[in-house]
Amino acid sequence: MTVPRLLITTGEPAGIGPDLAAMLCRNASRHERVLVGDPELLRSRARALGLSLTLSPFDPARPPAPSAAGRAEVLPVALATPATAGRLDPANARYVLELLARATRACLRGEADALVTAPVHKGVINDAGIPFTGHTEYLAHLCATEQVVMMLAIPGLRVALATTHLPLRQVPDAITAPRLRRVMEVLHHDLRRRFGIADPHILVCGLNPHAGEGGHLGDEEMKVIRPVVESLSAGGMRLSGPVPADTAFLPARLEGVDAVLAMYHDQGLPVLKGRGFGQAVNVTLGLPVIRVSVDHGTALELAGSGHADPGSLQAAEALAAELATRSGS
Repeated sequence: MTVPRLLITTGEPAGIGPDLAAMLCRNASRHERVLVGDPELLRSRARALGLSLTLSPFDPARPPAPSAAGRAEVLPVALATPATAGRLDPANARYVLELLARATRACLRGEADALVTAPVHKGVINDAGIPFTGHTEYLAHLCATEQVVMMLAIPGLRVALATTHLPLRQVPDAITAPRLRRVMEVLHHDLRRRFGIADPHILVCGLNPHAGEGGHLGDEEMKVIRPVVESLSAGGMRLSGPVPADTAFLPARLEGVDAVLAMYHDQGLPVLKGRGFGQAVNVTLGLPVIRVSVDHGTALELAGSGHADPGSLQAAEALAAELATRSGS
């Protein structure tokens, strides 16, 4: 592969996704950018930000070429109703999902090499009567993939999740041996396949305080987590744990670790986002396509203002291009 082609979905139309997409295009790239969204929305948001943005229709049959500054291809998807910056409208919920569906199908057909996603607003999609828990789960559905793994990354730290968008009271029941085994296998496999790490070392967190304190603060570590770690380690994986989550992220503990596996969303992500919010990226492992996303939400209050920070989308684009290049090499 010489020039990766990236599809960039523009997310919730009332949020900062269209802004970030226009801001991303200020600079030339060594890969091809294809924005997925309503062309008129993108042009109007670019004008509001004082940016020059020239859009050309996406032709999947044309060989990809690097994108020039101020230019991008566009895979057009029409809004259901005009969007106002900062004002959610459930009428556009299906538009948001159609962005993801169109882009994912194009990647599955081999028309693009990676998918980069701007933020969506889960609440307004649910308000439209559509069950939706997040990008990760929806993309798994679109790709007919049974087990995917959500992993966020900043330079020097990767954190994967055994469970994703679950209420906290449901997490212990979701930590089963079959699920943990599949998650660890996907994480190990994609660290090798996508990231080129020959023998990844994964640090596994416990679920309970102090990793259960020998069963006095919970027994999930003894009954579920440790047996899976030991079984997969015996099969050749390099796993450590379960370790107490409150010390898992100390520099000495992370020495030589390629990824940390947290048991639930807010066990691992506050540490990572605290260290690198605005520069972190979200990677969905286990899919047949490459998908990288921003680490933040729709920031409705910043939409159309010019004050949104494109750093996370820039980092997501850079990683997607790197992963696509590695996969195609």
